[in-house]
Amino acid sequence: MASTMFTTSKILQRLQAASNRAYSEGTFPKITTHYTVVPRETDPRWKGINMERFADETDILIVGGGPAGMSAAIHARKLAEKHGRELRITLVEKASAVGGHILSGACIDPIALNELIPNWKELDAPLKTPVTEDKFAFLTEKGKIPIPIFKGMPMYNHGNYVVRLGHVVSWLGEQAEALGVEIYPGYAAAEILYHEDGSVKGIATNDVGIAKDGSPKENFERGMELHAKCTIFAEGCHGHLAKQLMKKLNLRENCEPQSYGIGLKEIWEIEASKHRPGAVEHTVGWPLNKNTYGGSFLYHLNEDTPLIAVGFVVGLDYSNPYLNPFKEFQRFKHHPSITSTLKGGKRIAYGARALIEGGFQSLPKLQFPGGCLVGCSAGFLNTAKIKGTHNAMKSGMLAAESAIDAIIDAETNASLTKGLEPKTYTEKIQNSWIYKELKSVRNIRPSFHTSMGLYGGMIYSGFSMLLGGREPWTLSHGGPDYSKLKPAAEVKPIEYPKPDNEISFDLLSSVALTGTNHEGDQPPHLTLMDDTIPVKRNLGIYDGPEGRFCPAGVYEFVPLEHGDGQRLQINAQNCIHCKTCDIKDPSQNVNWVVPEGGGGPAYNGM
Repeated sequence: MASTMFTTSKILQRLQAASNRAYSEGTFPKITTHYTVVPRETDPRWKGINMERFADETDILIVGGGPAGMSAAIHARKLAEKHGRELRITLVEKASAVGGHILSGACIDPIALNELIPNWKELDAPLKTPVTEDKFAFLTEKGKIPIPIFKGMPMYNHGNYVVRLGHVVSWLGEQAEALGVEIYPGYAAAEILYHEDGSVKGIATNDVGIAKDGSPKENFERGMELHAKCTIFAEGCHGHLAKQLMKKLNLRENCEPQSYGIGLKEIWEIEASKHRPGAVEHTVGWPLNKNTYGGSFLYHLNEDTPLIAVGFVVGLDYSNPYLNPFKEFQRFKHHPSITSTLKGGKRIAYGARALIEGGFQSLPKLQFPGGCLVGCSAGFLNTAKIKGTHNAMKSGMLAAESAIDAIIDAETNASLTKGLEPKTYTEKIQNSWIYKELKSVRNIRPSFHTSMGLYGGMIYSGFSMLLGGREPWTLSHGGPDYSKLKPAAEVKPIEYPKPDNEISFDLLSSVALTGTNHEGDQPPHLTLMDDTIPVKRNLGIYDGPEGRFCPAGVYEFVPLEHGDGQRLQINAQNCIHCKTCDIKDPSQNVNWVVPEGGGGPAYNGM
């Protein structure tokens, strides 16, 4: 008890000291100017500005052009034609080009693609690298211990393909357009619209022409409204609109909090003598300690130049605020087994993205009047397999079937709501291989939460696989990720080696490879509910973890211009839309919202 009281006292002293320093000028610097936090109605600069929006109508609206959204669009068009209906299918995507914001490992299972487009090989789909080797190992600091992989295990990859997922999504976009789907890249869905009865009506795209201080510029233009009979939300992990739906419609009432990881990835051109097209390697262990969930991947692609994708995943339920996922990734590459592949090569791309890890017990309510959630917006990634593309695609297809059913049913039966609910969607998911697959591995990720950490998780995972995932219990994730962070006073800082600029690199040179660009004169889309919290609480208690968990250098604590102390600086132009800040902020003060459409990374097949 005495020890706890002493620690708490130190934290309070540190918090008070930070507050005093920050208030040396009598106030905190203003950071957030975005209209979602600073209402326009009370801002005299907006008086007299025309706020009317043009509205358009469609039958099925899809928000997000990833694997789930594109699959929903393609399947909906095919079903409409099959049923002899002239239905308008519309898709909006915030990236300036389809596939531009996509980042994944990626080693994908083609099961859903086989159903969606059976002749994909004839149509020259960019799945050119079937898996030829499959390795899994536990890393120590200097060595590795091979772990056998048998057919039927989640990590078994034969029959799968190593791909650049952004290229696959771009190809899916071409198939969708050829079928008559209307695709609008560069349009960010910024707001959910509702009917008077509470059902979802559609979305509004973002306004443009707003200055950094939140005032209207001369070229201000209101976003447009898109109204739909049914809206399918396919925004990906921790979507801006999906999280609003979860809260407003209480979709998480009967499930566990979602759990996440952050995946960091680079593409390298390596020496031809080291290249083994189709080779797949995964590791766990070093450089993470036993209580930090994570692991690596290294995939050999089959393209005109010898390319590999190398990446590292860290579970966002880690407890040490000094942990830096980007630096863990850079340190990992210095393991002898990885350096031997990278030596003499050239890094040509970098990116990062949060990923869903909660699985079966974290699935929310999937449907509601006016729409449904698909893909990673719902949480269909199989963490044990490190795969979600096949489930995302299948969920999009099932959502399309349910939406078409609802539209056809409404032609003969009066709808109870203005927005049509895809009433068969949840049942279709529960009767699909998605549900069976996620249920069978439901306990593998939470099994790493015991005092044995990695070792306990691996033992339990083996036990669960022997049972075929049929154990009669379901383990808990133990609360949301942001609640797991310990005060800085209770942990030891982590020292990371400096980058050598051959194998490991600094953060800013890495971000330069993402092609990230945002209109500079716009309100920061990394909004804070309270501008004082980063210094008063996050810096005071946790020593500013946002400066470490962000993989793009968006958050930076810098000295105050006058007096002692520090302030938070948000470099919004660096943002690569990974959503880690929204997930891991221990104060849950960050609310990631969409910037002007077309902004963000410009990935080329990540």
